[in-house]
Amino acid sequence: MAPLDGALAGIRRQVMWNRLIAVVEEQAQTMIRTAFSTTVREAGDLSAGIFDLQGRMLAQAVTGTPGHVNSMMESVGHFLAKFPAATMRPGDHYITNDPWLGTGHLHDLTVVSPAFHRGRMVGLFANTAHVIDVGGLGMGPDGRSVFEEGLYIPIVKCFDQGRPNETFFDFVRAGSRLPVELEGDIYSLCACNDAGARRLAGMMDEFALEDLDALAEFIFDSSRRATLAEIARLGHGTFAAAICSDGYEEPVTLRAAMTILPDAIEVDFAGTSGLSQRGINVPPAYCRAYACFGIKVVVAPEVPNNWASLAPFRMKIPDGCILNAPRPSPVAVRHVIGQLLPDLMMGCLHQVVPDRVAAEGSSCLWNPPLRGGAQVSGQARANRRVVADFEVITFNSGGTGARPTADGLDGTAFPSGVRTMPVEATENVAPVIFWKKELRSDSAGPGRTRGGCGQVMEIGTKGELEFAVNAVFDRVGHPAKGREGGGDGAPGVVMLKSGTRLRPKGFQVIPDNDRLLLLLPGGGGMGDPRARDPALVQRDLRDGVISPDVARDAYGVAVDAEGRIDAAATARLRGGV
Repeated sequence: MAPLDGALAGIRRQVMWNRLIAVVEEQAQTMIRTAFSTTVREAGDLSAGIFDLQGRMLAQAVTGTPGHVNSMMESVGHFLAKFPAATMRPGDHYITNDPWLGTGHLHDLTVVSPAFHRGRMVGLFANTAHVIDVGGLGMGPDGRSVFEEGLYIPIVKCFDQGRPNETFFDFVRAGSRLPVELEGDIYSLCACNDAGARRLAGMMDEFALEDLDALAEFIFDSSRRATLAEIARLGHGTFAAAICSDGYEEPVTLRAAMTILPDAIEVDFAGTSGLSQRGINVPPAYCRAYACFGIKVVVAPEVPNNWASLAPFRMKIPDGCILNAPRPSPVAVRHVIGQLLPDLMMGCLHQVVPDRVAAEGSSCLWNPPLRGGAQVSGQARANRRVVADFEVITFNSGGTGARPTADGLDGTAFPSGVRTMPVEATENVAPVIFWKKELRSDSAGPGRTRGGCGQVMEIGTKGELEFAVNAVFDRVGHPAKGREGGGDGAPGVVMLKSGTRLRPKGFQVIPDNDRLLLLLPGGGGMGDPRARDPALVQRDLRDGVISPDVARDAYGVAVDAEGRIDAAATARLRGGV
């Protein structure tokens, strides 16, 4: 009976693990259902998770972004350092948006709350969400220090045993252009942790658990062993790669040397460009978050993401480089650089496990913060109209890189994983109109498997009145590169519909009777384009993804006037292959 008892114990622990995932997913879904910001409701730009009393992440919700989840994993320890677990009471909620203690910029709020069962504290719930406005210059790269970028909230108690800290909320409302939405989001973040705590208490009653200690050790031990087993299967050595960003004042180069050891993976970012004077700098926790994610999705994608499974990935981030921004560096759009890190990690890993690695993608979100009204145009004057004041952001993506055995994904966010926001959701909360939103032809990098397509977006205001964009775009001067002979994706373009080119970063005004035109970048291709199945080229032609010129010149496929493949001409183009 002993082996049977052991098997049953293992099954019981697995059931409890599955229930714990359900608990944190309900935590996340509560936030989505109650949030005021469209970034949370529509895009899912959030994270949620449960932690043990030492601040170690046990489990994360399926819904969420790596930048939030993996940064949040470090955050809880900072909360416990200021407010020890012994001082916490039921109904307490703690909050910060400190970029160096949270997820890298002021627009992300992190809330940590204790969970109690039968009068005893058994764990902590934490979450992070991106809010639309925290005052200051708004979400853009133009600040020269974090103090210009918005309301800076240290780790404070926002609810004391269920009672709101009214002084805190007075400051929050006074510091935002959207006070109702910001206050509502904070209530939502606290409510989602409460929902998680209630579900956890029910789970513990069901399984007759007094604490989470034994379950935590099972989760950590299993995750650690599984990760180390995957690392042991890799070839050992040091592998280097580099990737370029448009930067702000000048291009930025990110460099990494990845050393694969028998029981760990170490990454050294020596040689990476120095700090920027503008808000593209990356706090180290955000660097670790996306670098770890880029390694994990290749090396151990099936292992649950928690404290133990991430522990074998270690980072050396030199002082003074753009990936180790000290206080009070401007960091508002740290994602523009940080979201390139998975591509950089894959550049290293391609030398070890090429069959698991994708080509470079558009990577950085194209999420234009839009603003209008008197804060852009000043007060109304004779013969000049202004739209009502508004501040809104919409999340969109270019194409992902081609995979070894499949095309890249069109208009899909990787590595962030956020959803593209429906234009109707944005038009419902601001006086803007999306006149065009479609896939961008010929933007995908050619290859045996092609990259994902970018998008074309044309944005104006109701009445064609002046508004502004706080541009936070990349992959304009440095498009996504292909691998193994695949072509690069198309670069992005930021311009007015009238034809004037705009800068890819910074606050810029779109004049009356003009529109903002965004051509989002495509993903890089994988392998020789002339090895692509002609039937797939024909399909892409039919769907408008590529033009006849690209089919002929890049893929070596000729079609007749009816769109049928001309076999003889194709054979000549492909050199008889």
